Amino acid sequence: MNSQKILVSYLINIGVLQSKLLIKAFESVDRKDFVLPSFKEEAYENYPLSIGNSQTISQPYTVAFMLELLDLNKNDTVLDIGVGSGWTSAIMGSIVKKVTGVERIVELLDFAKHNLQKYNFNNVSFKEAGSELGRPKEKFNKILVSAAAKSLPETLLNQLKPKGNLVIPINNDILLIHKKDENIYEKRVFSGFVFVPLL
Repeated sequence: MNSQKILVSYLINIGVLQSKLLIKAFESVDRKDFVLPSFKEEAYENYPLSIGNSQTISQPYTVAFMLELLDLNKNDTVLDIGVGSGWTSAIMGSIVKKVTGVERIVELLDFAKHNLQKYNFNNVSFKEAGSELGRPKEKFNKILVSAAAKSLPETLLNQLKPKGNLVIPINNDILLIHKKDENIYEKRVFSGFVFVPLL
């Protein structure tokens, strides 16, 4: 595939990209702007690409799948854990009210900030991750984790607002956690994925 438009059409045709808001967001945020120069020719292929430091920019199919599960809308505040290249944050930023991204690896944080400067987003900010996972003093409508945890982190459930969604890989499964009320959750599990480990 040689363009973002063709990639988006492919994701629509295989049924993973469905919502109008997300389709528009994928069309407006070019994956090529978020890969290393050595991978520019592969930017539109449906597989992960290295961004250094043993991390990847995720497979477009997986990004579309996880973002559809989040069920984003324009009034959402979103926490993005493990921003990597910044591509997923930028896609969400073209839909929602605010995206706060955190990243532990300083080199990737700088890479993501550099990539984001190619766009005019004033609602997306990237911060170095602290000692605790996420942003423990804040609460969000939606939380996305882009690397695999070994178990479901309780601290993230506490950072999720009621009626909110958390999408997180646990080992090789993707979990969708919907917070119905302060201590009531619904969980759905989707198997068959591979992620780098959550640091």
